[in-house]
Amino acid sequence: MCLRVEEHVILNVEKKGKPVEIMVDGRPVEAYEGEPILAALLAKGIKINRYTIKRQEPRGVFCGIGQCTDCAMIVDGRPNVRTCITPVKAGMVIKTQYGLTKGEA
Repeated sequence: MCLRVEEHVILNVEKKGKPVEIMVDGRPVEAYEGEPILAALLAKGIKINRYTIKRQEPRGVFCGIGQCTDCAMIVDGRPNVRTCITPVKAGMVIKTQYGLTKGEA
């Protein structure tokens, strides 16, 4: 099951970036350079990005335009990165976020 937008009336999606590898929770994931991290994750069936601090409830895509924090993850040691608006770069290390965090060294 692929959730990438392959054709769109308005968006210019036929120009994909080059294939790159990112690490997600310790696993290699193929993505396209420049696409939103969230798109790459959804294309691989990864739907949970973070867990809430109070009830440890899973969260994933909600708005998809960077206005909420449901897709926030730890990206290259930086917490609270909105994956729906952050473009993929080769070698990124992405981790599921659990509650609030100050990141990793």
